Amino acid sequence: MSDGVRTDEDIVDEDWYGKDLDGLRFIGCRFSRVDFTEVRTRNTVFDGCRFGNCAFNASEHHETGFVACTFARSSFFTATLSGCKLSGSTFVDCEFHPITIKGGLWQGVTLRAADLTRIDFGGADLREADLSESDLSGARLTGCNLSRATLRHTLLTDADLTGADLEHVQLADAIMKNTKVDISGAIAVAGAYGAVLG
Repeated sequence: MSDGVRTDEDIVDEDWYGKDLDGLRFIGCRFSRVDFTEVRTRNTVFDGCRFGNCAFNASEHHETGFVACTFARSSFFTATLSGCKLSGSTFVDCEFHPITIKGGLWQGVTLRAADLTRIDFGGADLREADLSESDLSGARLTGCNLSRATLRHTLLTDADLTGADLEHVQLADAIMKNTKVDISGAIAVAGAYGAVLG
């Protein structure tokens, strides 16, 4: 590590349990079977990193960046992500329950076919996110920016989209039942099915 920066490293089978990572930067690193349980990060950046079979259980991340990262078969059990930037990151076969999300920039994330039931994304920026075939039943998406998000075959049963920005979202592609929306959301849903206000 040089001046808090680690670049293009393979980090395998390491135990980082309870570590404090403050102001560090990891670029193009590959983490495999690393235990991040109860790790606390602040103002740390993971740029273009890959995480495979990693445990983020009970970890806390504040104003941390996971930019253009790939997470595969990793667990976020009771993790907290507060004001984090996850732009362009991809999650594959990850476990998210339960997880605490406090806003943050999730622009362009890929969460295809993910179990996101009952997760509170309130206030998060999910512009251009790919949520295709994900299950967001009972999820809270209040105040989220979902503009241009992909909701192909996304299950939104009992989800709360009150105050969400649904501009340029193909809502007809989603599966909606008992989905809660406000007036602007209702107009967007009606428009998706060809209805217009009289």
